[in-house]
Amino acid sequence: MKSIEELKKIKEKVKEMTWLRQGDKKATKIVVGMGTCGIAAGARQVMTAIMDELKKRNKTDVIVTQTGCIGFCKYEPLIDVITPDGEKITYVNLTPEMAREIVIKHIINGQAITEWTVKNF
Repeated sequence: MKSIEELKKIKEKVKEMTWLRQGDKKATKIVVGMGTCGIAAGARQVMTAIMDELKKRNKTDVIVTQTGCIGFCKYEPLIDVITPDGEKITYVNLTPEMAREIVIKHIINGQAITEWTVKNF
């Protein structure tokens, strides 16, 4: 049997993991397409670049999660940025460098980079 302290640590870890999945209504959410097509196109590197840039800028109010294929295979790698007010912008054909710029311009400064969105392809 585990000690009370060990059980408390497990409880806190589970609460944290649940928060990361469910999020906070005040948090911006980034969803990375990580289906087979996305991974083959470089989605892992894009997700790593996003996570690195958020950490570098000490941005902790952003939830980064992943999803499977959404049927836009020719646009991979892609991400959705969902703001606290519910606005969703889908960025397509990304590179790690583009992902870093999205974090800086869109996530931090609130300026979407419309020429990289699905509406322009």
